Amino acid sequence: FRLPYLQYLRTSPSTMGIFGSSKLPLASVLLHLVFALSVNGSETAKPASTPALIPRAGGAASLPSWSNKVVAGGTSRALAQALLYPVDALRTLAQTRDGRTLKDVGASALLRGCAQTSSFALFTGAFQFGIFGMVSPRYGPLVASACGAAGSCLVSVPQEVIKQRLVTGVYSSFREAVNKIWQAEGVLGFYSAWKPTMSRNVPFVVTTFTSRDLMRSRILKYKEQQHDGSETVVALTPMENIGIGITSAMIAGMITQPIDVVKTRMMTQAASKAMPYASALDCASSIVRTEGWRKLYSGFGQRSIYMCGLWGMTFGLEPLMTTYLDNKNRQ
Repeated sequence: FRLPYLQYLRTSPSTMGIFGSSKLPLASVLLHLVFALSVNGSETAKPASTPALIPRAGGAASLPSWSNKVVAGGTSRALAQALLYPVDALRTLAQTRDGRTLKDVGASALLRGCAQTSSFALFTGAFQFGIFGMVSPRYGPLVASACGAAGSCLVSVPQEVIKQRLVTGVYSSFREAVNKIWQAEGVLGFYSAWKPTMSRNVPFVVTTFTSRDLMRSRILKYKEQQHDGSETVVALTPMENIGIGITSAMIAGMITQPIDVVKTRMMTQAASKAMPYASALDCASSIVRTEGWRKLYSGFGQRSIYMCGLWGMTFGLEPLMTTYLDNKNRQ
């Protein structure tokens, strides 16, 4: 499997233009890396008696089922984030230190960098769903969701840094943002405020995925009781999956909102003329001391709309896409 796959990697031009240079196919490499990891991980996670690859009708081997989770999770996350990008932009503005509004940055900020930064969500979702799918059968949803959240930060932190600086008007374009961050701060510049970001992402994703698993199991158990004695295969409807996503995101959002505000303040310091925060702890204490504790929940309304919509759509689309890809594999 590896030899033809590596040959494909060398020749694939899939998303090389995203970063403005055909010599830097980083987006393509990241997606293929996650894809390859899911293939290897799925082989080790299966019992010895189970074949790693599902044979096609014609005798050729198809890809393992977990690769479908990677593709479905990444694609659904990217679509959802692109559609809800303006709402997230409003959330970012509401959390800035100087209270910026659309009047300050212009209405174009609602879509500035939308296509490029939303492409990062493809890999964020791929990491989250791929790692969750590989780890969950052995270690359970709690450990699996924590690993997925931590792994996805490799992609989600640079995405947040670039996106929030574009929205707040620090840079006027994606290319300018990447070039100037690289020149002024190097690689570490793309990971500024990574500590508060991980402190937000890990509990958020853990809460979201474990809540989803709990609610799904309860609903399916109830449906099985309703069909007691029959051979009907019970499954969740798309609307039920959307409702589970919305509920899970709302619970996680309430828990992590203060951390989200600190993360946004740290990432957008360049947009403010005030004295920079020394650390995430300094940021949080300064907000409480000078602006009041309620400021830690600024932008909660906008973030709730964004996160509930994002995870509702993601959890609604991912099972549909996974089922479609699984059926294609069996054909």
